Amino acid sequence: MLTSLAYIFLLGLFFATLCQKLKLPRIIGMIATGIPQLIMAGASCDDVFVIVLFSTFVTMVQGGHASLSDFIGIPVSIVLGILLGIVSGFFLASLFETTYHRRHHIRNSTKVIILLSVSFLLLELETRSAPIVSMSGLLAVISMAVLLKTKCIDKVSKRLSEKFGKLWIVAELILFVLVGAAVDIRYTLRAGIPAIILIFIALFFRALGVLLCLLKTPLTLKERLFCVIAYMPKATVQAAIGSVPLSLGLPCGPIILSVAVLGIIITAPLGALGIDTTYKKLLKE
Repeated sequence: MLTSLAYIFLLGLFFATLCQKLKLPRIIGMIATGIPQLIMAGASCDDVFVIVLFSTFVTMVQGGHASLSDFIGIPVSIVLGILLGIVSGFFLASLFETTYHRRHHIRNSTKVIILLSVSFLLLELETRSAPIVSMSGLLAVISMAVLLKTKCIDKVSKRLSEKFGKLWIVAELILFVLVGAAVDIRYTLRAGIPAIILIFIALFFRALGVLLCLLKTPLTLKERLFCVIAYMPKATVQAAIGSVPLSLGLPCGPIILSVAVLGIIITAPLGALGIDTTYKKLLKE
């Protein structure tokens, strides 16, 4: 029964992911209202927890069984991942700062390679430590990046962001090409109407969740409605994790990838259109 629940949670996580690039491309002038910051901060936290829970449930499904201890280990995985990321980030920040003050400048390209190497090391550490203790390598990588952003001077963090942004242009293209190549159109067609209904049911409950979270805020009804629309589109994160179950050979892999792709096809254009057509009406300058 718990294994079935793990499958259900794994599929449900794909409806919790968000696409930040489609959210606020044309409402930069609304920064004073606090709406863009609220949506982007919530989306970032949402994606972090989705990635952490996704890796946990994938591990459960791979093992062929799921026990209550696996679910209890989720908070442990989160805490250890954050702590390890903080330690790694502090070490790298100290390394960069020390070399900078001693005039042994490390090129930004070299820093990117170091960061990528440490990130892969953290992910491998998660795999190696799995028999002993549960630890989220992905959350460790995110925590490391956050600490580096905090500790490093603005000039360094800005240049690193630019470098990774350039890498992401190519990586994003490769990501969507590989996802498209991995999709079996037969499973997508077989999912059909039930999958589409499932997507809209998930969007409905997500909208209720957003409204509940905004109950105690000073936002107007129109602003809350815009937040609901802004949380609709899904693309990048969903594409990144959608093909993982299939690549791992999980029985649920084909149907999960098909539903994930359907979710992107349906919600990305609807969300982008909704944002473009409503932000002037629902938000005040």
